[in-house]
Amino acid sequence: MSSLKGPRIKPSALQAGDTVGIVAPASNVKRAELDAGCEALRRAGYYPFYFDSIFEQDLYFAGSVERRAKELEDMFLRDEVRAIICARGGYGSNYLLDRLDFEKIKAHPKIFIGYSDLTALLTSFADKIGLVTFHGPMVAKDWAHQDGVDMVSWQAALRDTARWELGENSGAKGLVEGRGEGILYGGCLSILVASLGTRYEIDTRGTILFLEDVATKPFQIDRMLMQLKLAGKLTDVKGIVFGEMRDCVQTAAQGYTLEEVVVRIVGDLGIPVAYGLHSGHVTAGNITLPMGVAAELRVHGSQVSLTILESAVTARST
Repeated sequence: MSSLKGPRIKPSALQAGDTVGIVAPASNVKRAELDAGCEALRRAGYYPFYFDSIFEQDLYFAGSVERRAKELEDMFLRDEVRAIICARGGYGSNYLLDRLDFEKIKAHPKIFIGYSDLTALLTSFADKIGLVTFHGPMVAKDWAHQDGVDMVSWQAALRDTARWELGENSGAKGLVEGRGEGILYGGCLSILVASLGTRYEIDTRGTILFLEDVATKPFQIDRMLMQLKLAGKLTDVKGIVFGEMRDCVQTAAQGYTLEEVVVRIVGDLGIPVAYGLHSGHVTAGNITLPMGVAAELRVHGSQVSLTILESAVTARST
């Protein structure tokens, strides 16, 4: 039984002046990009902290799996660290799943932010221990570039906003009309599908499911959506929101759209479907989505509203 169906653990809110721990659970990190992201975090009022071992490299990983798992657990245990932000994605987070002490993380809940390959950790933390996690900007990616971070959603998600809405500025447009309410959940489509048949298989029941990917051909998106459908993972979903789906084309001259491909597969589910929300692999303005909280999706024509119905964090007095 997924922890999404039981009590959820909300981390403490993030405040100006807080220390944020930076981790690399997946691919190796370039120093210049990390430095640029850290400088942007400082300008935003935070104090970035990372271990020097973050620059280690083993093949395409940020060092050994032992290093990466220890780094992540240490950040959860450090009292001064108020939030943990991933440096980048790439590949390798799945190696950590059998190495992490989930009960130790549960006993020291903190804001955990990432996307792409980090979807494996976002969903596993949500499913295994009920921790509310955050699909949002990473340090050596979005924070390292001008206009890479949507600060409105960042602050709403991380600073104890009880109810807030993503509307016309989210980039989302309607594909299938309707209204649905459920627990916001999801991430990178490729990583979600890769969980099927494992001990960390996603539980999508009762969710507003967010799906996004990058540089994946339409027929590959089709295949993965069909796999989710045939696996029963879309049966009890209350709504679906697709991301920007950047560079997900076959050719520039293809005679169809990815939206058409999507509707053919999910258009018969009887739930609202939206497309284009700027979270994850985006061209600019990465939106922070709290995963594991109640949300409402409304689609009317081309108009879309995604309302976060509760705070994703607990208030802090200091």
